[in-house]
Amino acid sequence: MGRIICCGLGPGNPDLMSVRADREVRAAKHIAYFRKKGRPGQARRIVDGLLANDVCEYPMEYPVTTEIAFDSPEYVRLLAAFYDEWAERLARLACAIDIVVLCEGDPYFYGSFMHLHARLQGRVEIEVIAGIPGMAGCWNSVGRPIALGDDVMTVLMGTLSEDKLERRVRNSDALVIMKTGRNLQKVRRALQAAGRLGEAWLIERGTMPGERVVRLKDMDEAECPYFAIVLVHGQGRQMEAAE
Repeated sequence: MGRIICCGLGPGNPDLMSVRADREVRAAKHIAYFRKKGRPGQARRIVDGLLANDVCEYPMEYPVTTEIAFDSPEYVRLLAAFYDEWAERLARLACAIDIVVLCEGDPYFYGSFMHLHARLQGRVEIEVIAGIPGMAGCWNSVGRPIALGDDVMTVLMGTLSEDKLERRVRNSDALVIMKTGRNLQKVRRALQAAGRLGEAWLIERGTMPGERVVRLKDMDEAECPYFAIVLVHGQGRQMEAAE
């Protein structure tokens, strides 16, 4: 029997992979990774130059990404069938070989592999290797602590409705807003309404080539890349009071 080993690759810079993930990637004879059709895939880019010459690759191409609404029945149907198919294929392969599945960030934190993980339970041995979440790479790029003292940190999806975003922004100290992309203007309006826009940073491609760190209020663009996160740092009020 083989295994499925999901390697968390960290925020994007190969230097930020764990020693264990690096070891598994270099030793792999079979790797699988998600990618958008026609693209090399971010996870595959991270390990470029680390793989053995004779490695067998299994690119798992999403049938749809942003072409239709993520909450539409058709989107749900297509993605469910995609994950069902790949869970079956990986389970068959793992009957005889070890397969390393690449995952950006940490697999257990919004990782796409979790859709396969749920389908593979009880069918095959699975090992998950932790990775540095992408957001940690981003707040290190800003160079400021994201939270101190009794700060409450909230992680939000830019796909939430504008009123939900605004309410959560008002009720938290430190904020991480993921899935910005086409939702950037909605995120900006929610931050503005909550009086937090002036504190917000946009980090595009954090720790990767082409990284950009800017104040969100200074941006004119209506959209941003998929790999972009908005951060609002906590103020660490208890720390300041103690001083």
